[in-house]
Parts: sequence; structure tokens; C-alpha cells
Amino acid sequence: MIKTEIPTPALLLDLDRFERNIAKMAAHVKAVGKKLRPHSKTHKCPEIARRQIAAGAVGICCAKVGEAEVMAASGIRNILVTTEVVGPEKIGRLMGVLDRAPETMVVVDNAENIRELGQAMTRAGRVANVLVDVDVGGRRTGSEPGEPAVHLGRLVTLETSLNLRGLQGYAGHCAHIEGYANRRKTSHRWMSRLMKTRELFEKNDLPTEIVSGGSSGTFNIDCDLSGLTELQSGSYCVMDLDYRRIGGKGGGDYDDFEMALTVLTTVVSVPTPTMAMVDGGLKAFSTDKPFVPEAVEWPGVEYSWAGDEHGRLMAQEGRLPALGQLMEFFPPHCDPTINLYDRIYAMRGAKVEAIWDIAARGRGQ
Repeated sequence: MIKTEIPTPALLLDLDRFERNIAKMAAHVKAVGKKLRPHSKTHKCPEIARRQIAAGAVGICCAKVGEAEVMAASGIRNILVTTEVVGPEKIGRLMGVLDRAPETMVVVDNAENIRELGQAMTRAGRVANVLVDVDVGGRRTGSEPGEPAVHLGRLVTLETSLNLRGLQGYAGHCAHIEGYANRRKTSHRWMSRLMKTRELFEKNDLPTEIVSGGSSGTFNIDCDLSGLTELQSGSYCVMDLDYRRIGGKGGGDYDDFEMALTVLTTVVSVPTPTMAMVDGGLKAFSTDKPFVPEAVEWPGVEYSWAGDEHGRLMAQEGRLPALGQLMEFFPPHCDPTINLYDRIYAMRGAKVEAIWDIAARGRGQ
């Protein structure tokens, strides 16, 4: 198959750019003496996870049990579920993940959940690996840092069927702060809560074998933290417009990693000399950002939303693509855009080298 034979809208991955991204992150993490555990919530694709691990990652992160089920069934063995697993239904499904991937780790931020997990594992004759989740400013999940987290760590050690491995602290709110210097200052301020908690863990003889956090936006910032053992960066492998605009270390656009992901569309209508329509609308791209997709290699053509199925292109007369023309767009936000598709076309130039299932798509439970 070649590009012109792909039914649109479709999700494309430039393999050359993708492979350079994978190699660059792996080399960076190795050079600074850290480990890499990429977050698969970005791509939800077992084949991408396998390639990240083959390049040196110690395992992957999954946002939810549903994603972990898919990854474990696909042969991924070292998994960290980064959202608390709460309630009999999800803990029961976690048992199935542990059947395939016994090294799977979960996070906790609540005493009741610790007891629930411990009792469930005891009844099942299992042992679950656990990290204490620390709130580092995202106000999403996580215990208060310091003594409250230490208290939870002690509770984990009292459960004979739970194995405390360390800490997690994800400062996702720092990842998209514009300007490298400002992003660095902000990330270090918030991540200091995790580092101080690590120090208290050590003083109380609690394990700190794993201290996990970081993002693609702070990959070259959080590695400076001596107490951080592994990075959870996810979007680096594909990238998007939201990351490009945050600014790089040397100024200008954030270009540490290449834009490897695009959405392929077809021009389906040219009703006027200055307006055309493509078959990629609200159902083809994420819409959670305050900006729109950007056409690749079509300067002067501006995209705007035109409903569920359509995108509107505006340009000066003579600058519009022709009817039937294929057009690629960079998505505003990679994670939720990928979640809209069942498959990704892995491209080598204009040739489809492979088609990979986005097998964990929709598995957000």
C-alpha cells in the first residue's frame, strides 16, 4: 500500500522521525544515568511500546487498568499503572494483568485503598508492587508530600501482600509551560516536593528503589534531580503542536523531538476559489486545545473547524489544494487524537511499511 491508497481520514506515523525520537530519548536517559518508562497513554499501541522497550526502556506506564490489560496481553511485562486502582471490579481485573505481568506496579494515595488492595492480594495469594503517589502540584491524584506520604508508605509495609518499591510524582502541569527557563524553574519547584519526600522515606528506612515522574516537556529538566530514578515521558515519540509551542532550551520552537504524527485527509469540496473542505473535522482531531490543526507543507492555507466530519480551508485564490488532493495535518494534541483511531499507518516515505493496531484505544477504564 502507498499513501494514495489509504482511506481518509487516517493517522500516519513517519517512521524515520519516530525512530529518531525513540533513539534520542533512549540515549539521553542513558547518558544522565536514569531509566525510561514511557507513558503508553500517548499511543495506546503495543507495537510502539515494544519498540520503546527494545530501545532500552525498562517498561511502560499505563494510565488505567484497561490499558494495562491490553499491554500485558501483548507481551509487555514491566508495567506501572499510574492512576490508583480502586474498587473490587478494577482490582479484580488487575489480577488478570498480574497473571501475565507479575512485575506490574500500582500507585496508592489513600489508606483505605491500601487496605483494600492488601486484602484482595492476600485472598488471591499474590503480592503486588506499590508506589506511593505524591501530589506535586497537579491537584489531580497523590498524597500530600512529606509526612502524610511517609504514613502511607508505612501502611503499605504493614500489608504482607504489598511490596513497597518507592514513589511516583507526576507534575504534568509543568510540561507545557512556555519558555524553557520558566518551565525549568516551575518544574524544579514542584518536583522538590517529591525529592523531599524521598529524603523522608530514606530517613524512615522506606524503599526508594523507584522514584518515577517527569514528562516530555521536562525531560531535560527533571533529569537534573538526583533523587529521580526514571522518566515517564510519553509524547516525545510522536509530538504535537502543543509541545512545539512551549519553546526549546536554546529558544525558538521546542524541537528536541520531531513531529512524527499527522492526520491524512482528502479535499472533498472546493465550493469557491478561496475555500475548500477536507474530510477531517471534529472526529478526526482532538479539540481540547485553543488552536487548530496545521497543514503540513501548505503555507498560506488556514484550517478551521467545520463540523464533525469536515475541516474548512481558507487561502488566497490560486493557493488552495485541488479537489481530491491529499493533505496532512499536525494535530494539536497527540494523545486524544490517537485515541480517535483504530490503527496507525507506519510510513516510510510514501509507502506503508506496516499497520499497527491502537489496541488500547477506548480502554480508559
